Amino acid sequence: MVLLRYDKGTILISGDVRVPSSTWDSRVGAFRTMGLHYPEVLRFLQVSKFDVRDNVFDLLPCPELQGKSKLRSYQTEALTAWVNAKGRGVVVLPTGAGKTFVAFGAISHVNAPTIIVVPTIDLMQQWIKNLTQEFNVEVGAIGGGESDLQAITVSTYDSAYLKAEELGNRFMLVVFDEVHHLPAPSYSQIAEFFVAPFRLGLTATFVREDEGHTLLPRLLGNVIYELEPDDLAGTHLSQYTLERKYVELTSEEQRKYAENHRVFTAYLRKKRIKLRNSSDFRRFIIRTGADPEARRALLARNRALETALNSSSKMTALRDLLASQPEKKTLIFTHHNRLVHRISREFLIPAITHQTPKEERTEILDRFRAGSYTRIATSRILDEGIDVPDASLGVILSGTGSSREFIQRLGRLLRKKEGKEAKLVEILSKETQEPHISKRRRG
Repeated sequence: MVLLRYDKGTILISGDVRVPSSTWDSRVGAFRTMGLHYPEVLRFLQVSKFDVRDNVFDLLPCPELQGKSKLRSYQTEALTAWVNAKGRGVVVLPTGAGKTFVAFGAISHVNAPTIIVVPTIDLMQQWIKNLTQEFNVEVGAIGGGESDLQAITVSTYDSAYLKAEELGNRFMLVVFDEVHHLPAPSYSQIAEFFVAPFRLGLTATFVREDEGHTLLPRLLGNVIYELEPDDLAGTHLSQYTLERKYVELTSEEQRKYAENHRVFTAYLRKKRIKLRNSSDFRRFIIRTGADPEARRALLARNRALETALNSSSKMTALRDLLASQPEKKTLIFTHHNRLVHRISREFLIPAITHQTPKEERTEILDRFRAGSYTRIATSRILDEGIDVPDASLGVILSGTGSSREFIQRLGRLLRKKEGKEAKLVEILSKETQEPHISKRRRG
């Protein structure tokens, strides 16, 4: 007889057997392995024809979970691919393509206690609202001061990490929304401590610049279905165009940019450092901790980039662009809050940053949805997660080289509407590093 028990994110295996991925724990006189390995442990014991007493799960009481939505063809294809992969894997769909509905299908298929893990309180509230409507059940919440366990529960990544040891055997299915967050060193423990055999990751942007996405196959499976915005544009998403507008720095801005950029590049040449990718840049950042000259070079590089990203010529170009498209609902994206506030003051446009109180942000988005506001300026707070109302024009005044950031910003414009063609415009400072940054984020 082999006894399986759950113990704070791990499985204890008692009996005269050594199973894969386990180590002997002399404190309890049993083999121990991470909760992640529960399915393979059980499969090994069953194939080996051991008599098993499985006391791992302590599942929450669960009503019948059958969603009422009719899936689109590609959502059905994604769900089928996940089922065929034995209920494990990552689905990559553009923002606005309805990844949530794939999760509804997975919950209906498993029909057992499910936890959805999300990065923010805002997303947690959106999921709770949508799940309640879809399944007509009470939905639990863990995060933001809430600690209510139900058959369907939504948790933030932070709360799921803190409570992973106690939650790990309560659910059969775990859904990781915005799954590119999962490979973070702390968050990955959620997947490691949970024993749920069914796992689904959802994202519009699978690849991480730090290569963290390479951990996901071990934690929940491979990418089993993927579509790009172009695959759905004109059918389930709006048609869209991309445009770059180039502006000149003022003479004073050009002087400041050149002066600081020269300090940065001179250091790289002196030390024979080549920055070919994000890994090279991370090594350079580490170097600044011990090398004062490297730190001065980094600060000079940051000053040069800030000059390029915040050029006054961009404000003139933005003014002209908005004047030429007065009827379009517009989102203006920047990298720094300072530029957001400047746009807000000069153009009398409401602004949303991470400092904006939730009630004010909700009011701004509601008014944008209703049409009383037609423009919003924002930093990175609207890049991911928040349900942004329909917009047809996006303007990137500044950003990083992250392809994820670019895809998220484009996705804010792609919600389907009759006769709509979305446009995303990047306003870039010529003869600076910014055009190169734009090229990197577009892939």
